Amino acid sequence: MSNNAASKQAILAALGRSALNQSNLKPNLSVLESTALSQFDLINRFEKGLASVTGELIYSDSGNSIDILKCDIAQLINQGMQVISLVDGIEGNQLMPTKPHELKHIDYAIIQARFAVAENGAIWVDSEQLNGINTQTHRVLPFICENLIIVLNKDNIVATMHDAPAKMQLNIGDFGTFIAGPSKTADIEQALVVGAHGAFSLKVYLV
Repeated sequence: MSNNAASKQAILAALGRSALNQSNLKPNLSVLESTALSQFDLINRFEKGLASVTGELIYSDSGNSIDILKCDIAQLINQGMQVISLVDGIEGNQLMPTKPHELKHIDYAIIQARFAVAENGAIWVDSEQLNGINTQTHRVLPFICENLIIVLNKDNIVATMHDAPAKMQLNIGDFGTFIAGPSKTADIEQALVVGAHGAFSLKVYLV
């Protein structure tokens, strides 16, 4: 065996020993767990974190903003906006198309979040939420629509990213991603541009 072949085999063997598999134990992250925070503090921190990534939190004194959302959606539809909803109980005026590229005309998309992170405003969405009430959903929806609306349960806010893995539930083949505010870029002259590569706005309704 040549030196090159031996080196290749040594590298592959090392990768094999270090690769994660079903039998590996999950690392102990208990030392990174956050101190317990009240729901009030978590919501306040999340609102600040969301604002830092140019998102907006909508919530009512009652703690459930679903009625506010319904009213806002009715107004958008009256204005002629194209609205598609994956949230049960929230009616849009558009059906899910067969081809994902046809979603480029959607003005507002409404989806459910699994959980959110207070420290940075990141929101976790996975296959279960994107399927919603329609099993033919295209996972590109949150990124191709003009504006994104996310419904978040106030009980599903964690303090830091260290707390996030415990909330994640992904099976083989599932899709999951963090969404932190609308699309943003500052590549050109370090000038912040919102909506260059995705949604122009993000509103989160707390329920």
